[in-house]
Amino acid sequence: MNSKFKDALNYFKKGQLDESKKIFLEILEKEQNNFDVYFALGIIFFKQKEYSKSENFLNKGIKIKPKNVEIYNLLAIVLLHLKKFDLAIDNWNIALKLKPNYLEAYNNLGNLFFELGRNEEALNNYRRALEINPDFAEAYNNQGNVLLKLKKIEDALKSYQKALEIKPDYVQAYHNCGQAYFEKKQLGEALKCYEKALNYNPDFAEAYFDKGNIFVEQDNNEAAIECFQKALRLKPEFENKLGMIIHQKQRICDWNTLDQDIKKIENKILQSEKLSSPFFFLSINNSLNLQKILAEKWFRNEFALVDNVFEPNKKNKVNKKIKIGYYSADFREHAVGQLMVNLFELHDKSKFEVIAFYFGPIEDDIIKKRILLASNKFIDVSLKTEKQISKISRELEIDIAVDLMGYTKKNRFKIFSERSAPLQVSYLGYPGTTGANCIDYLIADKFLISKNEEKYYSEKIIYLPNSYMVNKLTKKKSEKILTRKEFGIPEESFVFCCFNQSYKILPQIFDIWMKILKRVDGSVLWLSQTNKTSKKNLLKEAATRDIKSNRIIFSSRLQIVEEYLDRFRLADLFLDTFPYTAHSICSDSLKSGLPVLTLKGETFASRVSSSFLKVLELEELVVNSVKEYEDRAVELANDLSKLKNVKNKLDINKNKSPLFDTKLFTKHIEQAYIEIYKKYNENLKPDTIYLKNV
Repeated sequence: MNSKFKDALNYFKKGQLDESKKIFLEILEKEQNNFDVYFALGIIFFKQKEYSKSENFLNKGIKIKPKNVEIYNLLAIVLLHLKKFDLAIDNWNIALKLKPNYLEAYNNLGNLFFELGRNEEALNNYRRALEINPDFAEAYNNQGNVLLKLKKIEDALKSYQKALEIKPDYVQAYHNCGQAYFEKKQLGEALKCYEKALNYNPDFAEAYFDKGNIFVEQDNNEAAIECFQKALRLKPEFENKLGMIIHQKQRICDWNTLDQDIKKIENKILQSEKLSSPFFFLSINNSLNLQKILAEKWFRNEFALVDNVFEPNKKNKVNKKIKIGYYSADFREHAVGQLMVNLFELHDKSKFEVIAFYFGPIEDDIIKKRILLASNKFIDVSLKTEKQISKISRELEIDIAVDLMGYTKKNRFKIFSERSAPLQVSYLGYPGTTGANCIDYLIADKFLISKNEEKYYSEKIIYLPNSYMVNKLTKKKSEKILTRKEFGIPEESFVFCCFNQSYKILPQIFDIWMKILKRVDGSVLWLSQTNKTSKKNLLKEAATRDIKSNRIIFSSRLQIVEEYLDRFRLADLFLDTFPYTAHSICSDSLKSGLPVLTLKGETFASRVSSSFLKVLELEELVVNSVKEYEDRAVELANDLSKLKNVKNKLDINKNKSPLFDTKLFTKHIEQAYIEIYKKYNENLKPDTIYLKNV
C-alpha cells in the first residue's frame, strides 16, 4: 500500500471525505486498474449521496474484479437509492451466486422486496438468512416488519421478541414492538416499548413521535405536542410532520404560533416539500390551489411504488347488476355511518349489488347492524392488508369502488392506489381533492364546485342536482325534555352556538364571535367541549378580548341521538366555523330547526354549509365576508322578528326540500353510477357528469 493510499485512507477514517476523495482521484490518474480505489470512491460518493457517481465507479471496479462479493452488495444499495430496483435485485442475486451464505445480501434483498410490497419474497429471504444464522437479530426484526404489514400481529410480536432475546439493546426492535402493540390497541404496552427504546437511545426521534401518537389516541394533546416537538428538535427532517403538530395545537386551541406555522406550511407546499397528510390543511387554509398541490405531493410520495394500472376482463358484463363496493372504517355510530345507512337500505338491489368493506374498530352498534343487514355482503377486512383488500375486490369483480374516507383518520387509501375496481370514486368523508390519479370521480354539487374550479380537482366531478350529501329528516324526538337550565344557560339570554370540533375554530372566526357577543347584550356563546385544554385556552382567549367567562358555555356531546338533536333547539343561532365549516353538524342543526350562519369560502370544506342552505333556499344565511358575517349575526339577534321569519322558512322548507329526501338522493347517485359505468363500458375516459332532477 503506497503512502498516498494510506493518506487517503486516514482521511476517510477521520470522516474527511473530500480530502480522501481528492487523493484517490489523483491515484486513479496513474493507476487506472486499481480496484481498491474504485471501490473506495464508490463508498465516498455513496456517503455523500452522489449516487450516480458512486454507481459509475463501482461498475468500473466490477470490470476489474467481477467476483468480489462486497462490491455487488454496495452497488445494489446504491441502485436502490437511484430507484433502479430491478438492477438492485440482479446485483444481490449475483452476490448470492458468488457467496450462497451471504447473510447481508439476503437481508438487504428482503428489505427491498418489503419496500416493493413483495411480502412473500421478503419473508423468504429473511428465512434463508435465519437458516444460515439463527441468531441474526436484524433478520428477525425485519421479518416482524413484514408480518406486521400483513396484519399478522401476534407473529410479528414473536419475531420482534426473538430479536430482543438475541440483542437486548436492539432499539429498533423495541420501537417496532411498540408499533405492533399500537396496532392491537394495547397502548400501555406500546408506550412501555417506546420508553425502553428511548432508555437505550434518548435521541431516537421516531420513538418520541410514536409516543405522541399514543397520547393523541388518549386525547392527551399537550403531551402529544411535547413529544412531536421533541422529535422535530432531534430530527429536522420531521419538519414534514409539522402538519400533525399544527393539528394537535388546533385541537387544544393553542394559537401562539399559528400564523407562523401556517406561513411555513404554505411556503413548504409551494416549494413542493413533503408534508403530513393533507387533512389537517383543510381546517387552516382556504386555497384550492394549495390544497391540490399538497394532495398531489402526498399521493406521489406515499404511493409512488404502486402500479395502479388495472385492466379487468369486460366479458359477461352486459345486462348484469352493477357491483358497488363501499369502503370505510366508519360503518358504525359515526357521522358517516349515520348518513350512509339510509343509502344502503334504499339502494335498488334489483340493479345494484352492494358490498360493504369494513376496516374499523370492533363494534356492535345499531348502525353497523343495519348496514350489515342492508348490504348484499358485509366483509370485515380489518386484519387484511390494502393489497389483500384490493385483491378481494377484484375477485368479487367490484365495478365501482367508493372510498368514503379519503385522507381522514384510519383511512386505508392504498386500497385504491392498488386499483380495487375499474372505476373508483371519492365520496362524503374527505371534503377536497385527493390529488390521486387512481380516483376517477368526486361526488359534489354545483354549490360546492363551480365549472371554472374543476381544474383544482384531480378527479372528474359528478354534479348531483341538489346537495352532495345523503341525508334524512329525523322525525323522532327525545323522550326527555331538555332545558337550558341543565346546561347552565341563562333562560333569557340570546344563545349563539357552535358544536363543531375545536380544531375547526381559528382566531379570526373567534375574534368575530367575541365582537358579536359585545354587540348583543346579555348574549352567550355555547360551544362543544372537545377537551379540557381547549376549554381553558378558549376562555383565556376570550378574556384577552374582554369577554367574561360566564358568557361562554361548554357542553360535552350527548350520546343519545334524539337528545343530541333536540339540544340544538335550545339555541337561537348556530355560528359556523371557517374555513372548515360544519358538515354533518350543520345538517343536524338545520333538521332540528336551528338556522346556521355561514361564511362561504372557495374550497369544498368551506362550502358545505352554504350548499345545504342554498338547497333550502336560505341564501340570507350565506355571507361572503367576515364583516357581513358579524353584521348578519348581530342583526338576527337584535331583530327577533327577522330571526323568527328565518326559522319559519327553515321549518317549511326542510319538509319539502330535496336536502332531506333520501329516496330522491338515492335515485340520483344510482343514476350517476349507471352513467359512469356506461361510459366505462363504451371505452370512454372519465368525464364530468351533470345529473338532472328526477
